Amino acid sequence: MTTIDALMRSVPVIPVLVIEDAAHAEPIARALVDGGLTALEVTLRTPAALEVIRIMAQVEGAVVGAGTVLNERDLDAAMEAGAQFIVSPGLTDPLTKAAIARGIPFLPGVANAADIMRGLDHGLDRFKFFPAEAAGGVKALKALTGPFGQVRFCPTGGITEATAPDWLKIAQVLCVGGSWVVPAGEPQPEAIRRAARVASGLRPH
Repeated sequence: MTTIDALMRSVPVIPVLVIEDAAHAEPIARALVDGGLTALEVTLRTPAALEVIRIMAQVEGAVVGAGTVLNERDLDAAMEAGAQFIVSPGLTDPLTKAAIARGIPFLPGVANAADIMRGLDHGLDRFKFFPAEAAGGVKALKALTGPFGQVRFCPTGGITEATAPDWLKIAQVLCVGGSWVVPAGEPQPEAIRRAARVASGLRPH
């Protein structure tokens, strides 16, 4: 199993996927991997999500994680479905302890200094900055990088293809999370492949 640091460095953009129909899972995963995006975050926001993780985990080259993991129950269900990393919108002690105990790469969400300090207390130093735009945008994250020099971030929330390069210019940003690569609705594999190719060509700093 890879580390969360290696995962964040493997792609400049982690697609954030909200998939309603498990039949869409394989074509979407194949198109993303073909386009160069191999780390895929399937959010647990739909009834199909766990089945989507199961199917995507079988696609060669895909490293599939679960997003919107809120508690230990979600964590165990995601891991049982084959999730190889876990992303959470926030940072709570019970979920953090459970993820560390299970040894799975974990990317909890932080929005301020107190969140980061709580994560550091648990020995974590890789975080999702969420909700990135609503939490103050590039300016807010730059301010947080000052006192937390050892920390690295994956900003997620409201980031677009147009704004992603601004976030990736921040030295402590390793990647961004974005839903723009796979729009809602019936998947168009060729369009997804093209968007993934552009996204995978973005480079941090």
